[in-house]
Amino acid sequence: MGIFIALLILSFLIFFHELGHFTVARAFGVQVDVFSIGFGKKIYSKQIAKTQWSISAIPLGGYVKMKGQDDSDPTAVNYDSDSYTTKTPLQKIGILLAGPFANFLVAFLLYFGASQIGTPLSPLFNYSHYMAPVVGGFSPDSPAKEAGLKEGDKILKINNTSIKTWEEIGTNIQKQGDNLHFTVLRENGVVLDFDLKPIIKEQKNRFGESVKRKLIGIAPQVSNKELYFSPIDGLSFAWNETLHASTMIFQSVQKLITGAVPANQLGGVISIVDITAKASQSGILALLFFTALISVNLGVLNLLPIPALDGGHIMFNIYEMIRGKAPSEEIMYRLTLVGWGILLSLMLLGLYNDIYRMMLG
Repeated sequence: MGIFIALLILSFLIFFHELGHFTVARAFGVQVDVFSIGFGKKIYSKQIAKTQWSISAIPLGGYVKMKGQDDSDPTAVNYDSDSYTTKTPLQKIGILLAGPFANFLVAFLLYFGASQIGTPLSPLFNYSHYMAPVVGGFSPDSPAKEAGLKEGDKILKINNTSIKTWEEIGTNIQKQGDNLHFTVLRENGVVLDFDLKPIIKEQKNRFGESVKRKLIGIAPQVSNKELYFSPIDGLSFAWNETLHASTMIFQSVQKLITGAVPANQLGGVISIVDITAKASQSGILALLFFTALISVNLGVLNLLPIPALDGGHIMFNIYEMIRGKAPSEEIMYRLTLVGWGILLSLMLLGLYNDIYRMMLG
């Protein structure tokens, strides 16, 4: 059942991605010949107006085939007025951006929905952004404890910079110098000031890299209460989480390209289906958060400047805007083949990593 739900969610996200392309293409007067969820042999098709709506046998992707545009054959152009080929570069970029935008919009709506249900603090979102800056504990040899801070102290300022959330504590400690001045509100209502020096330790960041960080040895006071947001605050939550997820995925791709994150960390469709299936069994909130993360992932990855992806086509159109002419059909054809080669290699690597992890148990 979990695997079925995972495939259903993946198809749902792909549908909205392609629906973004479809909607803007039609708004610009481009004829859409095929709207397909999945690849391979069509198992269901229905002709509506000039578009064939299809569900294909392999539910691991999808595509919108527009008149005058074919990723499998970039030379298959058409110069009719309702063809993709005859549209301006800006219109084409608008059509191309609409797919990833749809994924970001879906993620935003899912995060908003989660905010209105009520959610406990969870690593599935940037929870430190919503935690009060209240000390809940100390590590051994804590500079903060030695300076006189106590559990229950609410940190108001660091070096005269106001602190509103737990996230801001770590951010400001890294920005400030070696001498820190803390202003705290004690539980008895008294405001106190403390001076302390952080210690520097080597830690692993979220990408597994060893980094040196300034630490003062405090832990947050964790509340078991669920977070509830008003509709206005829920919109802010959705925006912050969509932006945070997008930034995290962009950084992950960058680390993967530079080699900071090893290639064996790359996951494939088996990992996506497996984790989504597990999330579906963990409750509606876990499923909403993970679906939102996958949706952002699809949006970000489709913006990569790889020919055959939306980002690659956007680069072709930017080139046309700068040079005043499109790249030659031969160059586009060769670059698209290279793009498909890169995508296939990444898919095979992800699949290999997934199978290898399964064999290791």
